[in-house]
Amino acid sequence: MKAFLKNYRQAPRKVRLVAGLVRGKNVNEAIAELDFLAKRAGLPIKKLLLSAVANAKVMGIEKENLFIKELRVDKGITMKRMMPAAMGSGHRINKRTSHLNLLLAERVIPVKKTKIKK
Repeated sequence: MKAFLKNYRQAPRKVRLVAGLVRGKNVNEAIAELDFLAKRAGLPIKKLLLSAVANAKVMGIEKENLFIKELRVDKGITMKRMMPAAMGSGHRINKRTSHLNLLLAERVIPVKKTKIKK
C-alpha cells in the first residue's frame, strides 16, 4: 500500500525529523504520535498515512495489521527567490520542497498453538 506527496513546501531536512519518529511503527501508534507532535510536518504526514490506510482498506487489509515499512523524504524542486539587500544588490533565497513516499506493509501476528492434555 503506497501513498505519496509531491512538492510539499517545507525543507526535507525538517520533514525528515518527523519521518524518523514514525518510521517502523504500527499505524495506530504513528497516528497517535503525530496528533500530539509540535512540528508543522506532522499534519501532512498524518494525512498521507491515512491516505495509505484507505488504499489498504480497498485491498481488504485491516488497519490493525499495518505498519510503516518505509517513509522516504526526498528533495523536491527548489524555488529561487530574491531578497533585496544593501547598495542595490540582492541575495538569493532558496525555497525548498519535499517529496514524501510512504509504504505500508502487513505484519502478520502468529497464532499460538496450545496443546491439549488428555
